[in-house]
Amino acid sequence: MKVAVDVEKLKIGMYVCELDRPWRDTSFLFQGFVIRSPQEIEQLRRLCRTVYVLKGEAARNIAIQRDREGRTSYSAVTPPPHYRSLKVVQEVFKINNRPGDAPRYQDRTTMAEEVALVRNVFAEARLLVQEIMYDAKLGRSLNLSGAKQAVRNMADSVLRNPDALMCFAYLQRKDEYTALHGLRVSVLALTFGRHLGLPREQLEALGIGALLHDVGMVRVPDEILKKTTELTPKEHALVQHHVAWGLEVLSNSAHIPRAALEVVANHHERYDGSGYPRGLRGEQIGDFGMIGAIVDHYDAVTTDRDYRNAVSPHTVLLDMYGWRDTLFRAEFVEKFIQCLGVYPMGSVVQLNTGEIGVVSAINRSQRLKPHVMLVYRADGTPYPEMPITNIASYRTDDDRACEVERVLEPAVAGIDPMQFLRRAIAA
Repeated sequence: MKVAVDVEKLKIGMYVCELDRPWRDTSFLFQGFVIRSPQEIEQLRRLCRTVYVLKGEAARNIAIQRDREGRTSYSAVTPPPHYRSLKVVQEVFKINNRPGDAPRYQDRTTMAEEVALVRNVFAEARLLVQEIMYDAKLGRSLNLSGAKQAVRNMADSVLRNPDALMCFAYLQRKDEYTALHGLRVSVLALTFGRHLGLPREQLEALGIGALLHDVGMVRVPDEILKKTTELTPKEHALVQHHVAWGLEVLSNSAHIPRAALEVVANHHERYDGSGYPRGLRGEQIGDFGMIGAIVDHYDAVTTDRDYRNAVSPHTVLLDMYGWRDTLFRAEFVEKFIQCLGVYPMGSVVQLNTGEIGVVSAINRSQRLKPHVMLVYRADGTPYPEMPITNIASYRTDDDRACEVERVLEPAVAGIDPMQFLRRAIAA
């Protein structure tokens, strides 16, 4: 719930979600922020007369500071350096406009065509991952040859067109997080590997490592994984041990490439040495380890959990850009942003037409012009048919080029992106 507050009544700790003027006319980031200092209150007083703040459950969810799996404390409460700087936003936009090398792989199908081709592939991979996690929990041998075949089939789809598989991967329930996190991370890793132009053999090794990167998590008690309050130091240590447990399960298998084990071993290491379990830094982490770290973090914080709502993909990418060469290698962060676009699939966006929608596919030739499923008209009334629009060819009423005006946090907009990605697959 959001309420209007006179700027003279603002207090530190309030979450500002909307201004009485356009965000782009200020030095604040588009998505809103927690007031952390008297200087921010003073700046708001200079710029606005009234702002809107979140109250109740929405504010509590955004204020959750720590991912239960021991990852870095998260953004709205502890933003990275320069998190709210327009300069960061502008730099991220430039990354997406920067010409790069000719891509190794080109789309060979449309998203609609690929949805039909990959539907059964994803369903089979989903069942396989659930089987592997269940067997790992019971100490049984794992179907690793099946895992390799599942990744091979997913790689085929990603190389044709990654959008369909990405869309399927986003569709899950909160109670399925542990089981399907590996599947989503594998899809993200394959998509990122495609963008990097990895050869097919390396691409599959990356996908297998990502699929199995959290297999050791099955030994962590459910009451810890689902805990909605701060973990104790003992509980954090237990969660962090999932890396060693995962390696213990996989290291003796001839079916797992060495490069895949690098993903399992190093996906919680950080570029500045602040990660775990070994505190590796810089190039010690390895390319596959760093790719694993990036895609694992991105999925963890853009996915709904029992204890907090998902953060918008756009916001997460801006955070990660702020952490380049601190938590993540700068080169890979920038390429990851290029891969997903400034407005990744599942982003809730408001266009300069006033309409609000959900990004349903990436435009790889014009990454600032994604395909958007329109949810609300400019007057706030819902679209009954919810059309998917390529905003590159869409115009405003006064014949201006259509653009994304701002990105909204799903909790603030009252929109569940998953609901509309399901419609995109069915469309």
